[in-house]
Order: sequence, then C-alpha cells, then structure tokens
Amino acid sequence: QVQLVESGGGLVQAGGSLRLSCAASGSIFSINAMGWFRQAPGKERKFVAAINWSGDSTYYTDSVKGRFTISRDNTKNTVYLQMNSLKPEDTAVYYCATKSIGSNWSRPDYWGQGTQVTVSS
Repeated sequence: QVQLVESGGGLVQAGGSLRLSCAASGSIFSINAMGWFRQAPGKERKFVAAINWSGDSTYYTDSVKGRFTISRDNTKNTVYLQMNSLKPEDTAVYYCATKSIGSNWSRPDYWGQGTQVTVSS
C-alpha cells in the first residue's frame, strides 16, 4: 500500500502562483512514476502532469505547458507541482497519483485525497 498526502492548495487570483506537494509513504519501492490529475466541478478527472522516479522524464497536458512544472525530491519521497500564471479554468480539485511499472495513467495505482485550487478572476 502507498499513502499519498497532498498539500498546498488554496485561493489565488488569476496570474498568481501556487505550489502543491504530495508526500508518499508506505510501499514506495513499487512506485515507477508520480503524477497530478485535476477534476473541475461536473467534469471528469483529467491528467495534468507526471514525472518518473528518477526525475529525468516529465509529461504535461497541453493546457499547462509553460505554466506548470512538476518536480520531485526523492530524499523526502515528495513530488511538487509549481503552478504559475494561474487561470480561472485551472480551478479544480488536484489529486496526486502513482503508477507502477506494469500500470499506466489511465488507471493509476494509488490516489491522494485531493486538494482544492481556486483561481479567481
């Protein structure tokens, strides 16, 4: 089992920044990559960004490229999502997730509880 705890959400004005954190514990040896998803009210949960365990490969959905940066600190088993130039359409609950070597992002192995990000116009 892997436990994920997110933090760092909040209310920010458009154009502002937030940094989300996700700390992993438990069977972290099973983690191949960590990622972030978001779910806006009334919409499906969608992929935002991911990073492999070594940190040398990152992936972003098109709408956040150039604004969001995913990174990790393996000494703390923590992944971060730095979000700059935030827009009202970035408003959502943000979830941290993990996948093992045998799984893919269409069905992550573990989810965090989510953290709310609200961007006001």
